[in-house]
Amino acid sequence: MAYRKVRAGLSGSMHSQGLDKEEIQTASLELEWDMEKELEEPCADGFQLEPAENRIAGGSPGVAIPELDHIEPSVSPHGRFERLEEDPDYVTHFTRPISKGQRNSVCPVVRYLLVGTALFVLGLIVGRFTRSTPGSVSAPPADTDFYQRVLSDITAEKIRNNLNNLIQALNSLSTEDGELSRALYLLRQWTELGLTDVHLVNYSVLLSLPSSSPNTITVKTSGQCFYPNRQPCHTGSPQPTSNNQLFSFAAYSASGTLEGEMFDVQYGNIQDLSKANASTNGTNKIALLKLGQAPLLYKLSLLVEAGFAGVLTYVDPCDLPRQEDLQSKAFSITLNPGGDPSTPMYPSIAGSYRELRADLTSLLVQPISASLARELLSLPEFLKKGHCIPLAAPATQVRKTIVLTIGTKTSYKTIHNVIGYLKGATNPDRYVLVGGRHGSWLGDAMNEWSGGAAVMTQIITSLTIQARKGWQPDRTTVFCSWGGSEFGNIGSFEWGENQVVLQSNAVAYISLHHPVSGKGPLHSVASPSLLQLVSDIHKVMLICFKLLNCTRRGNCTGPNVNSVQTSGDVNFFANHLAIPTAEFAFQETSAGKKTSFLSEAFFPDNSSVLETLDPSFSLHETVAKVTGAAILRVVSDPVLPFYPLDIALEIQNKLKGGELSSEELLQKAASLRESTAFFQSEMMRPANDPKERDPSHVRMLNDVLRDLERSFTVPQPPPGLYRNILYNLNVHATEFSILKDAQDMQRQDKMNQSLSQVLNAINSAERLIRSGLELFENDPTQTN
Repeated sequence: MAYRKVRAGLSGSMHSQGLDKEEIQTASLELEWDMEKELEEPCADGFQLEPAENRIAGGSPGVAIPELDHIEPSVSPHGRFERLEEDPDYVTHFTRPISKGQRNSVCPVVRYLLVGTALFVLGLIVGRFTRSTPGSVSAPPADTDFYQRVLSDITAEKIRNNLNNLIQALNSLSTEDGELSRALYLLRQWTELGLTDVHLVNYSVLLSLPSSSPNTITVKTSGQCFYPNRQPCHTGSPQPTSNNQLFSFAAYSASGTLEGEMFDVQYGNIQDLSKANASTNGTNKIALLKLGQAPLLYKLSLLVEAGFAGVLTYVDPCDLPRQEDLQSKAFSITLNPGGDPSTPMYPSIAGSYRELRADLTSLLVQPISASLARELLSLPEFLKKGHCIPLAAPATQVRKTIVLTIGTKTSYKTIHNVIGYLKGATNPDRYVLVGGRHGSWLGDAMNEWSGGAAVMTQIITSLTIQARKGWQPDRTTVFCSWGGSEFGNIGSFEWGENQVVLQSNAVAYISLHHPVSGKGPLHSVASPSLLQLVSDIHKVMLICFKLLNCTRRGNCTGPNVNSVQTSGDVNFFANHLAIPTAEFAFQETSAGKKTSFLSEAFFPDNSSVLETLDPSFSLHETVAKVTGAAILRVVSDPVLPFYPLDIALEIQNKLKGGELSSEELLQKAASLRESTAFFQSEMMRPANDPKERDPSHVRMLNDVLRDLERSFTVPQPPPGLYRNILYNLNVHATEFSILKDAQDMQRQDKMNQSLSQVLNAINSAERLIRSGLELFENDPTQTN
């Protein structure tokens, strides 16, 4: 059932004025894909063939707006084009002229050929299974063999050895610069493994560091003085101060002493802030704020507008996984949106102008433990067994006056990035970035980054083994280990700002920021372009490698994949370059949207991965395999495995509901969906067929796929929110994040401005798709 490439005129509005029954059948037949190629997907024997649904519905004049029920991205194992068949609401208006005589003569013949071919292929399938002995599996295609060789070389024991070697090597080094020691170790190791052009990239950047004594919180009425973890302040003879106490601070906070009334603002939404403003007596106000629900920088901007001068922030125990007891632990946060604060939006290289920016906010900000928050709220310690009561100030409570003392300081330090290349063969100027980190708040807190370093080392090892045997990826793979991540992703921002070539050559970013942070299910974050690929990898790994045992609580409910704004070095690449990104990680989260952005808190963790999270290293192995599978697909597939139709579906999902969406927005979204569906079928499909593949066609096609997400960046989003509006604030979000500010503030002018930005982004994306279609239509190398 081979696919036959067709071309269509794209003049006018590109909408049909109606389809008769036979035209519908013709269009449906032309959207069929080669069934034999579907059977060549990795581990196809483990999947069941599903009957095709009604693929094309009748058209109507004008722009049709499909039903806006929630549309999930494709999770089909059969390939990227089944998404067109799975959506019963899809209506295409892209047709090509064909004479009535041709329809009468060609359609029945083609139908009979298709049915006959389908029966023939089905007979081969049945025959193959009936001849096989029980439990036997037929040999997969050559590419699948190669993928399995690479992924089978990744084992838990090898990752464990990588980690042990890393720990032993760093323990033997006596240098005072811990980050430099880690960077030099990775440099030597990557060079020995066979990466080319492995080098350090150093930047002198402005860091915010704690003072020599801990910050304090004093209740003025009682005179009680506390450190951030609730321990009483030392009085009399000085006592040694632990690093945990010193590093419980907010980097880039204003410093000094502030006295003011404390207001419980919960998560800092507009309603809570309005109550605080209504009851204020004009004195300085200090907010007691919970992390979660929205980015901290966004909530701090609201507090500044509401007239607050200080903030005590904590994590409510009810928002944490049940097995984690962090009530008595203070933590650290950063107020840096990204990069070196002294060189905003340009790199910290020799000769750069430096701005003196000791703090990035007018607020005095201090993170505290939940136990100290309970003390300040005068709440009892008792909690009912098995039932968590969120912390909140009693309605009749008299507000306390707090004295907050913060002594952070700034200093220029050198941070180090490690960069290594695995050169591509066909497209060496197209870069797939794979990033991890080698920094932590505390020099000895290896648990924060060492797991990701061990996983990346094993992926590099498995790929370079194949490279020495003659394999070479199509695109160049760039492995990156970042310094300064904990202070605001400084290393990745500075390297990215200094690499103009990335704006046109970076293809994707695969993150290994923190692969195992809990024992929960595998959670994957991917931009809409990569949702299909990541979902497919989940399923293939489940069937081929039996990795994703969804374990203790019951059966698997499907891949846990979404496009949520996340923390870490992925920020620069998803938010500023707007290239497709993906990250796989095991984490433990409780239900509900409140858990979003709790990763902004850096808790001290002195425990060992071997003893707690993953003693068998099976979780690390799983993350390494799925990450390796994603890397192999993105660096090797002739056509990038990006899915423009899923971007259009994501746009329609965000606009459903109708409260803010105008008729024009809905029509533009429907038009974009139609254009991307046509592009995905007519342009991407033949490029994936080796018989019809043309190098210049594939090059232009990949450039369009790479640039599509860049259409959805806005110039100045609210603080803490991504410029790339395709990312959600949490898994339950149903609208564009840039509308949150206008809705919270109830500002109609800002809402109209944000909606205009959404409209412009949709128009920009469709212009890109249409310009790509015009290029391909006028390509002199193409023939009918």
